[in-house]
Amino acid sequence: MMSMKMWYLLLLGAFLPIVPTEAEVVKSVADCGQFLLEAKPPQVPGILEGGKITDQNRYKPICQTYKDERKFLTLYDTKNRIPVFSALKYRGEGGGKPPSDEWMIEPQLENEEDKNKNMLDVERDRTYNNQAGDNDYKDQKGFTRGHLIASSYGFQISGKMSTYTLTNIVPQQKTFNEGSWYKMEKCVKCIMDRHCTNNGVTEAYVVTGAQPNNNNKQLNNRVNIPDTLWSAFCCFDSKKKKWIANAHWGNNDPEILSEKKTLPTKTLGELKQQLGIECFMKHSVLRLCSSQTLTTAHAPALLQPLRPISIKIFPFHTQHLVHYMPCPAFICLALHHVFGVLTV
Repeated sequence: MMSMKMWYLLLLGAFLPIVPTEAEVVKSVADCGQFLLEAKPPQVPGILEGGKITDQNRYKPICQTYKDERKFLTLYDTKNRIPVFSALKYRGEGGGKPPSDEWMIEPQLENEEDKNKNMLDVERDRTYNNQAGDNDYKDQKGFTRGHLIASSYGFQISGKMSTYTLTNIVPQQKTFNEGSWYKMEKCVKCIMDRHCTNNGVTEAYVVTGAQPNNNNKQLNNRVNIPDTLWSAFCCFDSKKKKWIANAHWGNNDPEILSEKKTLPTKTLGELKQQLGIECFMKHSVLRLCSSQTLTTAHAPALLQPLRPISIKIFPFHTQHLVHYMPCPAFICLALHHVFGVLTV
């Protein structure tokens, strides 16, 4: 006969929700390792090195949780009040479009004892101590709320909604956000949807970050305006039996939209060389991925080449740039293939 204690435990287990037990603001990025390839975080000099946060009082890892479900990871800078980076395991889009004016914040950045691990609706007129608020972005001409993890990268409507937390946002020049950065996000998404499949399942890893300015340029005298935004992704292309990756970055400057500027596609090695950011390069399966960028073979079928250009960049190496048709409704950025140049 089953004891009363056993019956009690069974009943308790039946009614307890199966949700993560850890708080949303956690001690280490490893606590949100499901959003990182092989659970290994990027290397950000002076901030995150060897998986260790250099200043745990300032930089806070957040398992971004929406309706009791973890959606992506953010490392947040409570002094500059902007994210260092956000990381996502991309699973395709799903569907649905979230409202664009329902912004949220992270309650545990204000009160570490807060037991609510879910992001909460922002209080419109409140000034937060350790994060940006809605009033920081009000009436700021020339700047917009720039997503690190794009809303379009979210899986289904809940994933898209979760990106509307101000801990995933930086002050971004409006025309930069609407111009070359937008094109890059759409083009990378197109490539991931068509080439990042494994046994019929879409799967890719995306990391996007911001480098703060050191000249005290601030939005509302509180929120650091980053100098540079960067992004990288990596995935396994089961059709080609290869790991593929690329990186992009751009200065947070105004653009003339009629000029139709695009961001050049770079390798992960070039990202490390230029910005000091090391993504995916310490992974056992990704030594090849780190030394490659997308080639013309990885371009979606709709991206038919218009005109190849050969440019001498070293005495013994040639860089081939191929421009593509829209993917599907705007000009996609050039995909690079550097022959004979090892970038690990």
